[in-house]
Amino acid sequence: MRFRLTPRETSFYDMFAASADNIVTGSKLLMELLGADASARAEIADRMRAAEHAGDDATHAIFHQLNSSFITPFDREDIYSLAGSLDDIMDFMEEAVDLVVLYQVEELPKGVEQQIEVLARAAELTAEAMPNLRTMTNLTEYWIEVNRLENQADQIHRKLLAQLFNGKYDAIEVLKLKQIVDVLEEAADAFEHVANTVETIAVKES
Repeated sequence: MRFRLTPRETSFYDMFAASADNIVTGSKLLMELLGADASARAEIADRMRAAEHAGDDATHAIFHQLNSSFITPFDREDIYSLAGSLDDIMDFMEEAVDLVVLYQVEELPKGVEQQIEVLARAAELTAEAMPNLRTMTNLTEYWIEVNRLENQADQIHRKLLAQLFNGKYDAIEVLKLKQIVDVLEEAADAFEHVANTVETIAVKES
């Protein structure tokens, strides 16, 4: 750990933790979507939209604090990157739910539940990891596991694409479903971006 002569602004830690906790809320709404019939999906989308707005507010609070702080707990560009990647996760999850409702998808293809389970696990790990930024401890297993989960998400995504193009679905349905599974894959990528940023921060602070 680098020795510092000046005090650091510590509220960032709480704000990152709050942002990650909100992502867990989003992942639970995704799980809820899986078991919901079409009539219940609009209400789930409303709650997801509210969670996404809360995520935006958390991100803006971090940026405001960043702009008003002279001393930060770690490099400014890393704070910006971490906050932005956390925000991206929430945006992608909200987009996926919104698309399901807008496209009036009757049934999601088999395998989407695996995508969402991976995202839910990554959300839990991320929420557990954020408080550890204070001490820069117990983080290595976090970023290793999230990277493993992202690789798993890639495999699930490829299988889903193969399933969509096997002739079972008509062309319009393929376009709709592909956009949904692609957005869920982008959420998995965003989790990896968060983990990679945390690793970068930990290496710099060691």
